[in-house]
Amino acid sequence: MYSFPIDYVEPVFRPPSEEKSLILPVTNGCSWNKCTFCEMYTQPQKKFRARKPEDVRKDIDNAARSLGGVKRVFLADGDAMVLPTRRLLEILGELNAAFPELQRVSSYCLPRNLAKKTVDELKQLKEAGLKILYIGMESGDDEVLRRINKGETWESTRSALLKIREAGLTSSVMVLNGLGGETLSRQHAINTATLCNETQPDYLSTLVVSFPQGEERFREGFGDDFEPLSQQGLFEEIRIFLEHLELERTVFRSDHASNYLVLKGNLGRDKQKLLDQVNLAITSPGAVPLRAEWQRGL
Repeated sequence: MYSFPIDYVEPVFRPPSEEKSLILPVTNGCSWNKCTFCEMYTQPQKKFRARKPEDVRKDIDNAARSLGGVKRVFLADGDAMVLPTRRLLEILGELNAAFPELQRVSSYCLPRNLAKKTVDELKQLKEAGLKILYIGMESGDDEVLRRINKGETWESTRSALLKIREAGLTSSVMVLNGLGGETLSRQHAINTATLCNETQPDYLSTLVVSFPQGEERFREGFGDDFEPLSQQGLFEEIRIFLEHLELERTVFRSDHASNYLVLKGNLGRDKQKLLDQVNLAITSPGAVPLRAEWQRGL
């Protein structure tokens, strides 16, 4: 009977674009894990810890024996980049030795942890095979970030993304539509767009904030004035966001399962086309295909 060579601590998460990657856990859970909107690593078994080097090495060896032709590896869980550069270089070296066809390695990344790494260190990691860092920007508005206990600011995220760009790594940024509710919707959209303009990410995606386990934990931190956006409100916020974006060569996606309206394009080339789609969804809801509630999820 076949068993997968890596024994994961469930649940395991990865970006949609890493669907064909080998997921290698080098940490368990998230080093911050205080964001009130996030339920990914709240279970007791996901308490943060760095995995022992011998355990990671064993997983790599087992995967090398069992799986052929691994070309992509995603370093799990929530933020492998919290590990020291020396340790990350060891892992990358072991991966390159085990998988001769390896083309790229990627990881989630909290901006706060890049404050501890220099551009030269990031360049070393790139040379060793690290190619893509996924940044949960969520918002570029400091008030929203404070209310959701993100542990980041406009400036800390800006600094991290500029450092990634200077090192020659690829950045993939995630933004949460509706995160500020009705009260903070406009400033959330405008300030997030401004932060994206400052940092010019390679990839940018939007997800709709969702609470599968209920809103109580989120509301406790955000405050009594949180009112979720309606479907139309979400579209109007995306319109403001797109209107204020001034990107040059960013691949834009709003196709995650949480979104009602699927948007795909390159910014800035396709900015007007995307705005036309959003405007049509606002003015003529039946004229564009939208996901039904049962089709949406995380």
